[in-house]
Amino acid sequence: MRFITSLTRMWLTRTIQPFTFKNEYDRLLPFAECETLGLYVHIPFCKSICNFCPYCKVRYSAELCDTYIDSLIQEIHLVGSQHTERKKVTSLYFGGGTPALAAHRIKEIVAALKKHFVITEGIGIELHPDNVNVEVLQALKDAGVTKISIGVQSFCHKYQKLLGRKKLDTDKMLSALSAVPFETVSMDFIFALPGQTYDDLKTDIETAFSLGANHIAIYPFIDFTFTESPLAAMPKKDKRRLLDAITQYCLDMGYFRSSVWTFSSEPNASYSSMTRDTFLGFGCSATSLFKGQFKINTFDVASYCERISSGNLATALTIRFTKRQRMIYWLFWTAYSTRVNAKAFETFFGVPLKKMYGIELWLAKQFGLLKEQNGTYEMTLKGAFYYHYYENFYTLSYIDKMWGILRKEAFPKQIKL
Repeated sequence: MRFITSLTRMWLTRTIQPFTFKNEYDRLLPFAECETLGLYVHIPFCKSICNFCPYCKVRYSAELCDTYIDSLIQEIHLVGSQHTERKKVTSLYFGGGTPALAAHRIKEIVAALKKHFVITEGIGIELHPDNVNVEVLQALKDAGVTKISIGVQSFCHKYQKLLGRKKLDTDKMLSALSAVPFETVSMDFIFALPGQTYDDLKTDIETAFSLGANHIAIYPFIDFTFTESPLAAMPKKDKRRLLDAITQYCLDMGYFRSSVWTFSSEPNASYSSMTRDTFLGFGCSATSLFKGQFKINTFDVASYCERISSGNLATALTIRFTKRQRMIYWLFWTAYSTRVNAKAFETFFGVPLKKMYGIELWLAKQFGLLKEQNGTYEMTLKGAFYYHYYENFYTLSYIDKMWGILRKEAFPKQIKL
């Protein structure tokens, strides 16, 4: 697995040099130069810890959560005050953990951000199904939230049991969502669970839209080495068959495909904190991507609060990209949307896409992975599956290793990928 990703990395970057993340941080972050910047805020608290979830999270306590959010607001002002003018940003997303556990302070966090940034495309937040009640939803709406993403994972009781989740009260969910409407209501599901069928996923999707969702995300189950999930990954052939079938179902239903795993019933319903050219992250494990570098904050809550209280940023690791490395990063995450626009690439890098990767694009078209129209390369069903398949390799070779180390060390000296 690592051999495949290493070969791909060397071919696409035209060098044997690995991606090297160092224990470095900059006091001044170069976000002012970013033309399209997104914001991300991480709130790592959960009432219970799901064994399949790889993200940075700790068990919730009201006191620790308040201390953390005080530090988070301090970090926002430390970074935001680096520039005198308010910076225009595309969007703001809250992830976790379970950000809605801090629903009573989301308005305060948004207010701190708005002192330094102008948010132009809305605010999104992730919710556990337990958070979907009128009181929490109204608090979020009052804070300016326009998009919500509910981590359902499955409405099917047998998979809820496999994932350690309790049965959902769909009537209660429908009532709450009807009472407090949002621009986007997204629901997340996991596919490729052991024994999962097309009918299981189709039922999940139909239920989501009947409850008021206008957007769904169907993420693959990935068996991270540091999680305690006992579930086995689905074989490749079965996974492809399932992904192709459910994708074709969504397209036949007239749903709009906005990424490899997301579909919406309305053209303007969207929820994605990933497909951004550049973004600025706040909180534990939050990442920041600029034109020439990528940063990730410490995963340790105590170390994060201590570093911020000293007036310093909580950056654990920084990579300073070569131009080719940055191009690969841009292409990989832009391709998540299933489309790559050659003009957008040239605008960002100042060089034509075909000049840098003409051979690769030609080969991808010959193998039936891409089709080209008016300067936009779009994945075929086959291409989307193999993107997913390679993304799985990438996740287990790179992200699994990095997050595994950061879960144990607050500020590791160096990581080579």
